[in-house]
Amino acid sequence: MIFENVRNALAEQFEVDAESITLETSLIDDLGADSLDVVELIMSLEDLFGITISDEDAAQLHTVSRIVDYLEKLQ
Repeated sequence: MIFENVRNALAEQFEVDAESITLETSLIDDLGADSLDVVELIMSLEDLFGITISDEDAAQLHTVSRIVDYLEKLQ
């Protein structure tokens, strides 16, 4: 499932427990992501899912639910 893959990628990148990440988790407010963290996450998701995410789309992906919704639409 997409959520589990995203959650595991976030947990690894931000060194947090995967169970603490929910659909409502904010990359910036909850995980403390900065712009470099977001770029690294986007690159990780592109590799994981075999996709390309435009800069415009990436700018909208600031919560786990938005990331999951975006990835589900690409399937």
